[in-house]
Amino acid sequence: MREGLIYAVALVALVLDQASKYAVIHVMQLDRRMSIDVLPPLLNFRYGENRGINFGLFQEAGDASRWILIGLSLAICLGVWIWLRRSGGKVWMRISAGLLIGGALGNVVDRLLYGYVLDFLNMSCCGIDNPFVFNVADIFIFAGAIGLILFDGRGAKKAP
Repeated sequence: MREGLIYAVALVALVLDQASKYAVIHVMQLDRRMSIDVLPPLLNFRYGENRGINFGLFQEAGDASRWILIGLSLAICLGVWIWLRRSGGKVWMRISAGLLIGGALGNVVDRLLYGYVLDFLNMSCCGIDNPFVFNVADIFIFAGAIGLILFDGRGAKKAP
């Protein structure tokens, strides 16, 4: 079953994302402390509630945007799953799809439970102070999207 790998990777990504959020909120109490320097300036935990999309865009759009973003995320997950199911996809394509789907579902869970996406990772380097925060799901979404592009194989030329 080709979809089995997609399901397994998506489940692992979802669990890792939610476990990381549980740890920083319930164990490290980041929501009360607001800031924890882990390996400054490279890695810091900063509490953030993202009610919009990337970089905090559309934060003020209200509760309707929450449900629109949930629907859009689920539609993208379904679209990627259907695309891979039809195309078959090599192993790395299925892994990439699983990462993207698991990450997207992690952020959907946040929106359903809290009304926003919990962000907490902040990385800065080389004198540049990055004001943005993100989460483990965002890493999986980004890695999955890049993987889908890199491992698509449509650009590969077949030997004569």
